[in-house]
Amino acid sequence: MTHWLKCGRFDFALGPEQRPLVMGVLNVTPDSFVDGGQYVHLETALSHAEKMISDGVDIIDIGGESSRPGALSVSLQEELDRVMPVLYSLRDCGKALSIDTTKPEVMRQALLAGADMINDISAFSTPGAMEAVRDSDCGLCLMHMQLDPQNMQANPTYQNVVDDVAQFLLKRVEALKAEGFDCMRLCIDPGFGFGKTLSHNIALLQNLGNLGRTIGLPVLAGLSRKSMIGALTGRLPAQRMAGSVAAALAAAARGAQILRVHDVAETVDALKVWQALH
Repeated sequence: MTHWLKCGRFDFALGPEQRPLVMGVLNVTPDSFVDGGQYVHLETALSHAEKMISDGVDIIDIGGESSRPGALSVSLQEELDRVMPVLYSLRDCGKALSIDTTKPEVMRQALLAGADMINDISAFSTPGAMEAVRDSDCGLCLMHMQLDPQNMQANPTYQNVVDDVAQFLLKRVEALKAEGFDCMRLCIDPGFGFGKTLSHNIALLQNLGNLGRTIGLPVLAGLSRKSMIGALTGRLPAQRMAGSVAAALAAAARGAQILRVHDVAETVDALKVWQALH
């Protein structure tokens, strides 16, 4: 069955007959775990965005604060200084623009500047976050994270990781629905690597389809270049492209409808072949 995702200026059809959307990562940070420092200047950020567009990206996810394990938070003004020039420069590029943030004021200013989606690793639990996005028609991605980036990988513990993540996301979805949010604006992300061990990540990947059916919303999978790929391949982040593409296909086969990736061209090509043959 086709599910429509309302994402600002864009309406995306998601379903078994549709190719999963490819969300390209654009980190304008000095300390992200894969590409920290590569795109901190506006010219290099825009050049990378243009390449992703030519490679077939559907959504560009702009992040101004690293959420890698151990990352420290940045000030509101610093995050705005990083993301807003990129957003203003790209808002007429013809692709949906997402802002990866937990700060309500960043959300508010990004939406005024034309952002189509807010991707929040804290699932809009920060005071003021729901109010910041309430009057928009932007897409909203709710992610699960245990603790926070500084502490999430210290000792991740669950009774049952799949059930615990599902229950958390269900509660957050219900909280937004209770405030009048349209379900067509919502998608969920189990938060691979955000307070999870390798076995937790594998269990979540194996159960992506059940997670999506339990909550009844599209699933976004962000596996690209993460530590689980490194653990399985023995590769450093810069060498994890092949493993990341394989993980993206595994996620798509299990029902993920949005794939957040660093390697857009390779993922798009792999999905074309997979879709033609599956």
